[in-house]
Amino acid sequence: MGSTLFKAMHPTPVSDIIVAFHRLLLCAPCVLLAGCNGIYDGLYDDFGGTDIPQYGFVESRADGSGTIYIDATGYDRWVLLDFHRKTMDTVNITAAEPDPEHWDIAIHRYDVRTRDGAAAETPVADLSAAAAMDRDRLAFTADVDSQVVVDMSTMMDGYLGYSPAHVNPVLSRWLDVNTSTMPPVYTLSRKVYIVQMEDGTLAALFFSDYVNEKAAKGYITIQYRYPL
Repeated sequence: MGSTLFKAMHPTPVSDIIVAFHRLLLCAPCVLLAGCNGIYDGLYDDFGGTDIPQYGFVESRADGSGTIYIDATGYDRWVLLDFHRKTMDTVNITAAEPDPEHWDIAIHRYDVRTRDGAAAETPVADLSAAAAMDRDRLAFTADVDSQVVVDMSTMMDGYLGYSPAHVNPVLSRWLDVNTSTMPPVYTLSRKVYIVQMEDGTLAALFFSDYVNEKAAKGYITIQYRYPL
């Protein structure tokens, strides 16, 4: 994938954040009178630390189920997961680092892509129930050309830094970020997603959280079962 950075001036959900932030600045006198605590909660993602010492495939059970915990706070990197080997890796987007040899899905903040795979959303929230579903009734969707935010430093100038990317539109529905209000409203889909890997094997994924124990955003917990 190329990693050329460019400015995106057309309206996007992130631009809504910029507009809302400018509106908040107009209310600065009110902020001074009322105090600042809580005013800007959720405007920027918190980058607080976590007490969990391990990332990656932190739990793996005999039935193929387990738990993945990742730090996706960086806008400038993809976190790549290899379900075959139960390993995790990262690549820097702005440095144009190549993908590793082995990986199955990759996560950038709340965006998700596959390695020449596809994904389907199920109507259930239970991994076992999803694994038992008739897969012929699932509608699998491949990745599409898109873009991801890689630089937030120019937000106050009215634009953000983007990089072209492949993104899976179905997998990326696991979290809805509504920026029509400030602070933004984050809503988990609470659905299990079936991912078809490049080699045809299947994994069931349930994204159970996007914050750590200190409520810092960008720390993602995934319950999985692989292979199905």
